[in-house]
Amino acid sequence: MLRRSARSVLLLLALGGSALAADPGGPASPALQGLEPLYPELDALYRDLHQSPELSTREENTAAKMAQRLRALGFEVTEKVGGHGVVGLLRNGKGPTVMVRTEFDGLPVEEKTGLPYASKVTARDPSGQTVPVMHACGHDVHMTAWVGTATLLARSKDRWRGTLMMVGQPAEEFGSGARTMLDAGLFKRFPKPDFALAVHNLASAASGTVEHVSGFAFASVDSVDVTLYGKGGHGAYPHTTVDPVLLAARTVLSLQTIVSRERNPMEPAVVTVGSIHGGTKHNIIPDEVKLQITVRSYKPEVRKQILDAIERIAKGESIAAGSPRPPSVAVTEGTPATYNDPELLKRVLPAVARAVGAENVREGTPTMGGEDFSEYGRVGVPSVMFWIGTVEPKRLQAAQKAGETLPSLHSGLFAPDRERTIRTGVSTLVSASLELLGKP
Repeated sequence: MLRRSARSVLLLLALGGSALAADPGGPASPALQGLEPLYPELDALYRDLHQSPELSTREENTAAKMAQRLRALGFEVTEKVGGHGVVGLLRNGKGPTVMVRTEFDGLPVEEKTGLPYASKVTARDPSGQTVPVMHACGHDVHMTAWVGTATLLARSKDRWRGTLMMVGQPAEEFGSGARTMLDAGLFKRFPKPDFALAVHNLASAASGTVEHVSGFAFASVDSVDVTLYGKGGHGAYPHTTVDPVLLAARTVLSLQTIVSRERNPMEPAVVTVGSIHGGTKHNIIPDEVKLQITVRSYKPEVRKQILDAIERIAKGESIAAGSPRPPSVAVTEGTPATYNDPELLKRVLPAVARAVGAENVREGTPTMGGEDFSEYGRVGVPSVMFWIGTVEPKRLQAAQKAGETLPSLHSGLFAPDRERTIRTGVSTLVSASLELLGKP
């Protein structure tokens, strides 16, 4: 069986072999030579962003910081596009428009890393509760790499032609920010890009490495709220009631048959009931029970079939239980699957390999996580999102040897190996952008 690095070399040979001509780890372009003196500034920015996260839709200060950075570099900057969205344009003659996207929002997670720059921020969530806030998904890394990319490309305008479009997006964690920006005229008020690029942290891979997936890379994500209705009463006299707790139990079990018995096993899907709430006391049968369900899939037709099946099963179980009224079934949030354009990936991959070293570029596997970067591809913009590793290599090796599970994204213990990760993010985005922008 081929080692992953060997598979990568063979893949790059198939794509033209140009990546192998470079010094491993050497820059793909002189533009990246500016990363070394720039890094201390990026490190300071990262620490600041990490210590001052903001929740989804409330990223006012974060957006202002990003807009200020772009203005200082000579970009035409527009703020408050679809909430706290930021768009920066750097026009440099005739050529393609390349969009580079980042996200602004943190998560309601308490940081437990013990780092000297750990977040101690608290904020009120949409329900009014005070919650801790942390960049537990690494959006601070994404933003820092985004600023580094904008800086190096702005300082090397003699090496490319076209328009660089930097998009800073709010509310990715809600799965709504991209759609909100599009609805606010992102590709009508500003040029519709020819290509879109982004990076995302990978908590299971070594820092300094880049992983890529051709085709479906992230799943569609749907949140489904189901309310099942019964007839409440005394727990000692269940025969006088219609028990919605028992109805909910049957429904939860039946929902698991959607994937196991209704779906082609070659078409991945997940149906998870993450929350079930009903009743107030031991001896009271309630009137209703609420379920919260997450649904993951890749293909639109699979997504539709699963959502239809959830409604069908909820209704069928309610009828079987003698429920006094049909259930309420509502899809409250939805993000389509992220599709990495195969031709675009094939074009930019050799440039990325020259930048980070062919031995550090690997083929990854699709994930059931979700990303609203998908929205840009759905409106006709060829798009690619790369995974960048975040774990210090020796730490990863030790964990694998010991069988230890490392902290995942969205964990209060997630702490990326920041320098290697940021440098890799910048190198990936700069090299891919230069491959796509016009040549002088």
